[in-house]
Amino acid sequence: MQIDVTELRDALAGADAPVVLDVREPWEIALCALPNSLNIPMAEIPARLAEIPRETPIAVLCHHGMRSWQVTQWLHGQGYVQAVNVEGGIDAWSANVDPLLARY
Repeated sequence: MQIDVTELRDALAGADAPVVLDVREPWEIALCALPNSLNIPMAEIPARLAEIPRETPIAVLCHHGMRSWQVTQWLHGQGYVQAVNVEGGIDAWSANVDPLLARY
């Protein structure tokens, strides 16, 4: 139920690329974000569940992987069996995939 950032990088280049669900707050996304992410803050997920595609792989992303882990668990309980947590979050992405992305 987890994916590391290099696996995510490779998956995003594939034909069946996952939707990146970024559950960070707007101020965090303003600092750095992955392009084409679906941005829904963690607290808004239940009210905005209909915006999350059900039949598509979902890679849930936050700063370090804790909020995204909780959201991934919750999504699984809602039937989103293709949801995975991005281990290490955007911080790991900037450290291991894209060092030009701002870190905070």
